[in-house]
Amino acid sequence: MSNPLQPGAVIGILGGGQLGRMLSMAAARLGFVTHILEPGANPPAGQVAHRVTTAPYEDAEALTAFAQSVDVITYEFENIPTEALDVLESHRPIRPGREALRVSQDRLTEKTFLQGLGLNTAPFADVTDLDSLQAAIERIGTPAILKTRRFGYDGKGQARLKSPEDARTALADMQGAPAILEGFVNFSHEVSIIAARGLDGQVACFDPGENVHRDGILHTTTVPARLSPALRTDAVLLAANILNALDYVGVMGVELFVTPQGLIVNEIAPRVHNSGHWTQNGCAVDQFEQHIRAVAGWPLGDGQRHADVMMENLIGDDMDRVPELAQQRDVALHLYGKAEVKPGRKMGHFNRIKR
Repeated sequence: MSNPLQPGAVIGILGGGQLGRMLSMAAARLGFVTHILEPGANPPAGQVAHRVTTAPYEDAEALTAFAQSVDVITYEFENIPTEALDVLESHRPIRPGREALRVSQDRLTEKTFLQGLGLNTAPFADVTDLDSLQAAIERIGTPAILKTRRFGYDGKGQARLKSPEDARTALADMQGAPAILEGFVNFSHEVSIIAARGLDGQVACFDPGENVHRDGILHTTTVPARLSPALRTDAVLLAANILNALDYVGVMGVELFVTPQGLIVNEIAPRVHNSGHWTQNGCAVDQFEQHIRAVAGWPLGDGQRHADVMMENLIGDDMDRVPELAQQRDVALHLYGKAEVKPGRKMGHFNRIKR
């Protein structure tokens, strides 16, 4: 392994939410310290990180000071402004690299990239105005879903079209943002695979997990997923294909639809992923440690699962369940330290070990 970071090295993390928090905790277990850059005050990651810089991503001076204080930079979310990345990368390596961010920040670019690798996606079309939307509907049909090309997550920035008559309303919901129309996929269930690639090109994948969403937000992930051995192998191979094509370093989440014709790629996320939280109690090396290992140039863990697990998100008032959950056997709680409970806000999760 060429020049792996030694314990005591500083890992810079862009974003101070729960993923940054859990990355910081994993880094600490390996003897690293973390420095968080986050625009908002008092982020969850700040409670466990060695240092926090509170500054907007437009503050070039703060970005430079941050970069010069760390040995490598990673991130917990994909929508980092390009200008900020330009400043940071002039001082320190960013892992995963810029190409993964470029591809994943725009749904149209992402779908085009995936198809270029020979992978199956939902039918899609670029939408810039009402005429292009109507042409897309004519080609793809309805029902369909119109999504902003950038910045959508957890069901935000999306509008469903049940019929062509919904076109004007759906377009208005985009508020002028560039959009993409995606056809509906006839799938039995959704799975995701958490995959990692090291600096040396080594690839390791965790078992695919089966996902259930509520109101556009992940509700549960269960392992093992309902998948034939052939589809399980296909999931691993396609994830490796994506990682290698991007010369990726770190952990990536790949969401897949299971259909009678095989696997269809829904989307990729160039970071640790909500559907990989089960690894915290189901594997010797979880997704967060795996990511830290990768960006630090360490060998990857093998990702082998030692238990069946169901992960469930605690959203909003689900926090009222914590006292009861804390009493239950085989439940591991992971709370994010967020001060205010809000509807739709991820406050924590728990992993239930299934015996």
